[in-house]
Amino acid sequence: MRYLSDEELQVASRFLFLSMAIVVINQDIQFVKTGPFKIKDLYIELLEKMAAEGVKERRHLRKTMENKKISVVTLNKNDSFSSYLFLCQGREEKRNYFNPAIRNKVETILQELLKQAQPPLQPYAVAKT
Repeated sequence: MRYLSDEELQVASRFLFLSMAIVVINQDIQFVKTGPFKIKDLYIELLEKMAAEGVKERRHLRKTMENKKISVVTLNKNDSFSSYLFLCQGREEKRNYFNPAIRNKVETILQELLKQAQPPLQPYAVAKT
């Protein structure tokens, strides 16, 4: 049975998966810094822009969650599933997520952040001879 509204659940789950995406980005920054990349600055700059966009959105979500008294608690994790408890103004809803589904949600958020962090492409002008 659903105890949270669609909006409350959407805000809380976006916060949860966005937080996971930020962790992944920060780990990737460390991998690039210590990895065998020849030109690291370009990748690090892009990842840092993605992290900044994610942190900015998460800050907004956190404020919304505080105003609506929404919180998310990790219950347990195993190889296949992760369980979270969503709380909102005294109401509770437990959700189980299949770990590969979590990975897909985080990957989707990473793609969104990548698009936000990339500068718009400039048209390539071909010189006439």
